[in-house]
Amino acid sequence: MAPAAAETAVSKDGLSLPLIDFSGFLHGNEKEKMEVAKAMFDAFKNAGFVYIKNYGISSETVANVFGNSANFFGRPNEEKDQLAWTTPQANRGYAAPGREKTTMVEDADKVDALIAQSPDLKETFEIGREGVAGHPNQWPDKMDEKGVDFTNTMKGFFLTCKDLYINVMRSIALGMGLDEHYFDEYSDAGDNNLRLLHYPPQHRSVFESGKNAVRTGRHTDYGSITLLFQDGKNGGLQVRSPQGTFIDAPPIPGTIVINSGDLMARWSNETIKSTEHQVVEPPHSEDVEVYPARYSIAYFCNPNFDKFIEAIPGTYVEGKSAEEGGKKYPGINSGDYLVQRLAATFKGVPRYQTTY
Repeated sequence: MAPAAAETAVSKDGLSLPLIDFSGFLHGNEKEKMEVAKAMFDAFKNAGFVYIKNYGISSETVANVFGNSANFFGRPNEEKDQLAWTTPQANRGYAAPGREKTTMVEDADKVDALIAQSPDLKETFEIGREGVAGHPNQWPDKMDEKGVDFTNTMKGFFLTCKDLYINVMRSIALGMGLDEHYFDEYSDAGDNNLRLLHYPPQHRSVFESGKNAVRTGRHTDYGSITLLFQDGKNGGLQVRSPQGTFIDAPPIPGTIVINSGDLMARWSNETIKSTEHQVVEPPHSEDVEVYPARYSIAYFCNPNFDKFIEAIPGTYVEGKSAEEGGKKYPGINSGDYLVQRLAATFKGVPRYQTTY
């Protein structure tokens, strides 16, 4: 039976995504806080995905961010291209349609071939932590007043999401039986990325005739967790079920979706799942010819880039092999790991360079 803190948002083909009222963790008593923490950990352990509501960010704030995002993507291409994404080390700036292919394929040459054949049908804008030497954010604040508003809005939202990230990690720590602040020293730097996404309108024929045509290919995320804000209008997110089917995870007003990533699975010695997902055309009737645009906002959370990540105590048996319950992965530097993964995603970048 699901904990009292959770409702069910999605249930199909063995996939169950709970909807948890996170206010119990933020503002509840110790019993309520622990109840939410256990529900959060169970969600990441069983499905790798969870919806939360009452998470401490106002609907007005989220709407303002979406509005600024739409205004940015509505700019002429020559303006957006001035702020172009350059390297996986920086991971900041604008990536035009045709630049990226998210995939489960790891071979760099094969990824480049997939990009040439069927790139993701999206454009993105990446925002990282401010003040990183050599890697400034690509802000449009010198362009016009809308650019100034965009810059101020996104700087504030980045920090707001960082606060939520820290609280979610605290809930995971409690749910795992760790000290609530166990992950604080790994998350306080804010080496995260705020990604704005725009999936332009597409004629249905693009999906019917194009091999592997999707808005975002099936993949797992790279870091610890991802906070996903959906636009509330046009779905398309799908999560892989235990049966191998992809199940719709539609927008639910007043909620966000959180999923755990590959580094979190590695860190937890696979106690926590990193589940495949993708973005396809939204649910539609048969007579729809053009699928509408979709906007979403993802806040990709990573352990501080200078941290060495290895299996959390209590998730493995010391001295045993992986098959016997020991550590399944060697330790790895967080920043190096992220750069390696990003390098295999974008077209025209050097592969597997590390700088952290």
